[in-house]
Amino acid sequence: MPIISEIASDIISLADEWEPILVSLSQDAIAIRRNSQNRSIRQILGHLIDSASNNIHRTVYLQYQPSPLVFPNYASEGSNDRWIAIQDYQNENWLNMIQLWKYLLLHFCHVINHIDEGRLSCEWIAGPDRRISLGDMLPAFLTHLKLHLSEIEDLMDR
Repeated sequence: MPIISEIASDIISLADEWEPILVSLSQDAIAIRRNSQNRSIRQILGHLIDSASNNIHRTVYLQYQPSPLVFPNYASEGSNDRWIAIQDYQNENWLNMIQLWKYLLLHFCHVINHIDEGRLSCEWIAGPDRRISLGDMLPAFLTHLKLHLSEIEDLMDR
């Protein structure tokens, strides 16, 4: 696993790189173009906001709750689409969304830079017969972030 500070640095670099790109997108591009999951760029960014928020909480809980941690998996069984719909990201103020996403990422990096490394082996129950350690969750978050940013990039190029 890359060291925690490298993961945080990569996340911060992506936030800094992508903020002006996202700001520059047209209203048509962010609202109309859809990926294979039928999500607009607005909805993909909303999903990334939810991901950052949930991972901040999960990271905090994993540092003081007994392991394995019981914490809802918002993304299981299509629930992440419910989160997107309930929060109505399709109609949220775009600039506010970008700022929320960026500052959640920056705060997440602050949190992970202060992790008690003795807790990296603590696990979260991600589903039936599926446990993920805090140490594995951090690089997986970065991979997830990059995946969805590449989806946005694909939609920008259409």
